[in-house]
Amino acid sequence: MPTFRGAAAPLSGTGFRQAMQSLETDAQSLWALITVETSGFGYLPDRRPKILFERHVFHRRTGGRYGAAHADISAPAAGGYLGDGAEYTRLERAMALDRQAALDSASWGLGQIMGYHATALGYPGSEAMVAGFCEGEDEQLAGVQRFIGAHPPLRQALLQKNWTRVAFFYNGAGYAEHGYHRKLEHYHDLYQLKGTPDITVRMAQAWLTYLGYQPRGVDGILGPATGTALIAFQKEKGLPVTAGLDDATLEQLRLAVADAV
Repeated sequence: MPTFRGAAAPLSGTGFRQAMQSLETDAQSLWALITVETSGFGYLPDRRPKILFERHVFHRRTGGRYGAAHADISAPAAGGYLGDGAEYTRLERAMALDRQAALDSASWGLGQIMGYHATALGYPGSEAMVAGFCEGEDEQLAGVQRFIGAHPPLRQALLQKNWTRVAFFYNGAGYAEHGYHRKLEHYHDLYQLKGTPDITVRMAQAWLTYLGYQPRGVDGILGPATGTALIAFQKEKGLPVTAGLDDATLEQLRLAVADAV
């Protein structure tokens, strides 16, 4: 059984700019989309991509043959979600029944791209897409870029900041039940007013999370919890205690994460 753990590299400035430029959209709109999909970060603390296993998709892709004995992971209606790492328990049970259908039936990473979209987005298959998504958020965001680029009405809606249509094309006909359109508009406006996440701060928060510190989110904002986590790390490494992101702290974080793989 695969571990689904790779380098889990946080999003780089280059990766974000490439996606933004390819889609010809603004930073606020792109951040709003990924914030709504995964609270703005594509990995769990254990470095596995964030996923959601969709039992109704698995049911459909396996012709319903597992529904009677495994209704919690194969059913006509969506549901049964356990959240966070427990979604992998559901996925792995489904993989034991039909590996390909299971991988196709989960949404993956920063933009929660469904596995069954992989070939249409230029990947050899969901296995290859998932492997790329395990390695870094740059590839996860590239998947989002490919998905939006492959759907002209969605791309046009994003350019126009028509959040109702963005939510419809990205999240499906049930978007209003979860208020996706309102959330997208909220975060776009928030980023317009307050500024977008700082990529370097966000990278440090991801690394701190992987190392077991508690920055309390990966949001690109150097708030009190991130400062406290940085102080603990700096003390442990014998660095000057600044609660800030100087070059020495960033380098020690990078090395510590590399050693922990």
